[in-house]
Amino acid sequence: MSMWADMARVLALAAGCAVSAAWAGTADTTAARAALGRTATAAEVAAWDIDVRPDFQGLPKGSGTVSQGQKIWDGKCASCHGDFGESNEVFSPIVGGTTADDVRTGRVAAMTGNQPYRTTLMKVSTVSTLWDYIHRAMPWNAPRSLNADDVYAVTAYLLNLGEIVPADFTLSDANIAEVQRKMPNRNGMTTNHGMWPGRGRPDTRNTACMKDCEATVKVVSAMPAYARDAHGDLSQQQRGFGPTRGVAALTTAATVASAPVAPGAKLTGQYQCMACHALDRKVVGPSFSDIASKYRGQGDAHAALERKVKAGGQGAWGSVPMPPQPQIPDSDIRAMVGWILEAK
Repeated sequence: MSMWADMARVLALAAGCAVSAAWAGTADTTAARAALGRTATAAEVAAWDIDVRPDFQGLPKGSGTVSQGQKIWDGKCASCHGDFGESNEVFSPIVGGTTADDVRTGRVAAMTGNQPYRTTLMKVSTVSTLWDYIHRAMPWNAPRSLNADDVYAVTAYLLNLGEIVPADFTLSDANIAEVQRKMPNRNGMTTNHGMWPGRGRPDTRNTACMKDCEATVKVVSAMPAYARDAHGDLSQQQRGFGPTRGVAALTTAATVASAPVAPGAKLTGQYQCMACHALDRKVVGPSFSDIASKYRGQGDAHAALERKVKAGGQGAWGSVPMPPQPQIPDSDIRAMVGWILEAK
């Protein structure tokens, strides 16, 4: 009997040693993984942590008036969104479809009516969403270029267009919570859709393979070759902010990229002209090739286009206005116009 007891004690001791060794190995692995990288500095965290929540946590101090916002809007926003946020030519309208009764009730009646489209002010429930998106992503061709006061001003202008605040209103971190209580769709949020209320059940109905299963499963995600160029050169339709992963769709891209770039062409990129124009197709404004075809050979073409760039204009190529560019030196405007008219 004692022999069996001694054997049991030996086996228990051996098992305990094995478990201890396994835990030690796991601890070593965990420690090695924990040694990778370093803790982010306060400055690094602050640079990334810029979102503004519905409870206004993260909202910086500042203020801006409706009139200040209109000036910024006319210079940086109207070319895509229209003078009054009503344009449907480039993006969906921002303003429209809300009423004074919606401001009172917090529910937009047109959401269930016959409104032909849903505007931003019809859908958005929190004013912090407007502020946050403008701050982080606008203007389209120069995101993060607006300071806090600019964002307050542009937000105030949009709220005034939606008849949520008066024309002499000054929006600030001190009164933005009061504005939230006037948002037309503030009571329109629901959880009766999508993944709400989140009971943890998967949205697939797969069954486990029990026989003749694949030994190795290769997950593949790729765009077929025939579809790669269906929408043109996508690389020219993106705002570059870092390396792009994927398969090169156009064989001529490398040749174009390696060719010397004319000074005028460089300046069109420097001054964000390519946000609204392209070389050979209409974007927001006409293509450079169309402009050259219209004006080439006219004696005053250079001077006329230089004045147009400086002062802006509307009507010659469509309803979207071209904002004035008084900040660009005359010499740079001359170089850009010359390149547009003389490039083959």
